[in-house]
Amino acid sequence: MRFNVISYLIGEGLSNIFKNKKSTISSLMIMCATMLVFGLFFVIGENVNAFVDNVADAQEIRVFIVNTATDEQVEQVGNEILSINGVRNVEYVSKDDAYDSMREWLGEEAVAGYEENNIFPASYNVTLTDLELNEEVQEQIWQIENVEDIRSSNQTIAQVIRLAKGVRIVTAAILVLLVVISIAIISNTIKLTVHARRKEISIMKYVGATNSFIRWPFLVEGIIIGIISGLISVAIIGLAYTYIANKMSGSDFMEMISWNLLEFKSMFNLILTVYLGLGIGIGIVGSSISMKKYLEV
Repeated sequence: MRFNVISYLIGEGLSNIFKNKKSTISSLMIMCATMLVFGLFFVIGENVNAFVDNVADAQEIRVFIVNTATDEQVEQVGNEILSINGVRNVEYVSKDDAYDSMREWLGEEAVAGYEENNIFPASYNVTLTDLELNEEVQEQIWQIENVEDIRSSNQTIAQVIRLAKGVRIVTAAILVLLVVISIAIISNTIKLTVHARRKEISIMKYVGATNSFIRWPFLVEGIIIGIISGLISVAIIGLAYTYIANKMSGSDFMEMISWNLLEFKSMFNLILTVYLGLGIGIGIVGSSISMKKYLEV
């Protein structure tokens, strides 16, 4: 019996979609349009976040050790830095490594005469788990014995943090706006169906049908519209994004910033989950709103 009821409710929901082809198609088109706009900002946001993370990974704190420190003391400094909360990795740069780097950068003549009396100090390149911990980590490093100097691109790090926050805020704001628009669209679409069947709904209530029994076919209709819109949008955004990414790959601009756009397959699972969740959620909320008036009668 329960199976028959579920089959009836799903069947009625599917029937509603085909009975109101014009409103269903218009709803699908508008929902796809709003989801495509969201998808556009979503993939842009994902790429900007990935680029920001890439820039963040390149931001290092350079910790210089006093020249008089012994090998044991230098190693101890590295261990203490690594134990600080927020430090992800510590890379040791010896005096010889520092000298070789300077020779490559400035040329052989510029560093001539320093081989026997190497004035380049040993150091550690420190990367962080979170750039927002930059100042806090530096304060703790200064407390370590035998640390002579700390150099860090504090301005660049601050700008990277602001950029990352800005991208997240804009993406969230657009998502909220598009969700509101989509809910309003699907609510009005289903409201037309409900209005056309208001007498049938009144009779069903009169003979004792519960609100849930009446509501479910319309919820199914909203969910199906949402799922179809999501799948169509994923397909369109995937094809368009892949085409654009292939065109931009290897371009002068991408080489200049040493970056390539993310592959769509790396974002596919996330965007599919978001789209289906968005479509189902909007369908349920939109249907519930459109039914509320008639179920309270």
